[in-house]
Amino acid sequence: MITVPGSKSESNRLLILKGIFPNLSIDNLSNSDDTISLEKGIKQIDGIVNIHHAGTAMRFLTAYFASKEGADIRITGSKRMQERPIKVLVDALNDLGADIQYLKNKGFPPLKIIGKDLNVSSVTLNANISSQYVSALMLIAPSLKNGLTINLEGEITSVPYIKMTLNLMQKAGISGSFNANKIHITPINSIDSSVLNIESDWSSASYYYSIIALSSKLEVTLNNYTKNSIQGDSKIISIFEKLGVETIFNEQNNSICLRKVKTEIIDHLSLNLNDTPDIAQTIAVTCFGLGIHCKLEGLRTLKIKETDRLLALKTELEKLGATVIITDQTLEVFRSKEIIENITIETYQDHRMAMAFAPLVFKVPINILDPNVVTKSYATFWEDLVKTGVEVELK
Repeated sequence: MITVPGSKSESNRLLILKGIFPNLSIDNLSNSDDTISLEKGIKQIDGIVNIHHAGTAMRFLTAYFASKEGADIRITGSKRMQERPIKVLVDALNDLGADIQYLKNKGFPPLKIIGKDLNVSSVTLNANISSQYVSALMLIAPSLKNGLTINLEGEITSVPYIKMTLNLMQKAGISGSFNANKIHITPINSIDSSVLNIESDWSSASYYYSIIALSSKLEVTLNNYTKNSIQGDSKIISIFEKLGVETIFNEQNNSICLRKVKTEIIDHLSLNLNDTPDIAQTIAVTCFGLGIHCKLEGLRTLKIKETDRLLALKTELEKLGATVIITDQTLEVFRSKEIIENITIETYQDHRMAMAFAPLVFKVPINILDPNVVTKSYATFWEDLVKTGVEVELK
């Protein structure tokens, strides 16, 4: 049995809530670099906070410090982090009365933040932005004097992540609603003491789904997963059913067994991943490994992740022999007759590039550059991969 670490997404949201309501306790906190950076940063009240590559920490902490009266913070990150836009969130916070200034390039970190008592009670955002901007505002909303109403204009990106944020807040005792394009969070001075358990990460589970799909005959059991998960990436269950992977839930010990089933594999997969962009790399690589033509849409946010994930996927898959076409929000991988062996995959400081390509070892020998990049979300990935029968040599 493999125990995948607690969800990074759940962990980071609950840490912000714990920063506001210290009597909240958290069980099974993620040990990812991103969560460690956020947990360390949230304890500061002044000085420099360096979150390195942690995009979620940058967004959540920007909102947290902006609403924490008395905070005097310079928040910065890696070179890539300073290329990732944050203007939408900064504008929204400043509209609420925050005091945030850019220290280098307008619209990008690093930022100077003076914490203030924010008393404006509503804000309007374009809906086709990263859901992390929305969640960042939701998480600080209960600490605002008048709460907060967030109006979203247009088609909403990554709805499951917004619902996850609201669900966790409600579990902590915070009242809120998400109807149509309007989110409302009620102010609250304190919450009852409670312990919230974090489910293992479904994004990380996706790599085992890929392993099962690409293997000839293999079963893997993953611990700490439940039905009706609040994590949007649990959608991989239905997606990978089409790729020959069955999910069997054991509700007595909260585990899942993944196994290969004899089924007629499809020759084409077309998906809109607007709600679940983090599993796009896993799906694209799996389809290539299976010789399936796939077209993935709804990927506009992938260009501003740890790397431009669309361009990175195209570059690395083509090294393996694929034909790939990308736009600013789509990726299409055409069927390939063979996979070129012993190719070295560049990871671009992106944990998901390393873990998405690793399962191809069940088809051909493969090399992964900078393997330790996985610590950003799943520090024990290579050790756990060995448990599936793979020989791993870290260099």
